[in-house]
Amino acid sequence: GRRSRLPGLPLKLACPDIRLTLLESTGKKANFLRHVVETLGLPDVEVLTGRAEELAHRQELRGDFDVTLARGLARLPTMLEYTLPFTRRGGVVAAWKHGGERLEAELESAQRALQILGGSVRTIYPVTATGLTDNRVVMVIEKVKATPGDYPRRTGVPGKQPL
Repeated sequence: GRRSRLPGLPLKLACPDIRLTLLESTGKKANFLRHVVETLGLPDVEVLTGRAEELAHRQELRGDFDVTLARGLARLPTMLEYTLPFTRRGGVVAAWKHGGERLEAELESAQRALQILGGSVRTIYPVTATGLTDNRVVMVIEKVKATPGDYPRRTGVPGKQPL
């Protein structure tokens, strides 16, 4: 596909001392990421193949990450259900989102998901960059309480029936 596997690999290049886990649902894309990691000789990078709805229930991954990143993943309620279970209490989810009225509508629709999944919006950073034609932000959501064990729900449900 045309979509780049951002933000993980550029983040690792910019911050080489971090431990990074990349999650990719498609085997072909995961294999490509493994190839890039190996070719660049990037240490402490793990590439997992699988869906967030399944992997977030693995004990060794659940609540294990200080920072969970999401870019173009889904609307906010669904994205939170995919990411907050991976995030440790006190950690954050950083999400690249559209700003303005679109963001306000997403925030309003995500209040129930935030409450159920244990998240709280910490801050929203406006993003300006040359060539960026629309209003974008990075939203930072803090994990303030444990996510109940039933979440994320089985594959496909978070997108079809958002919280």
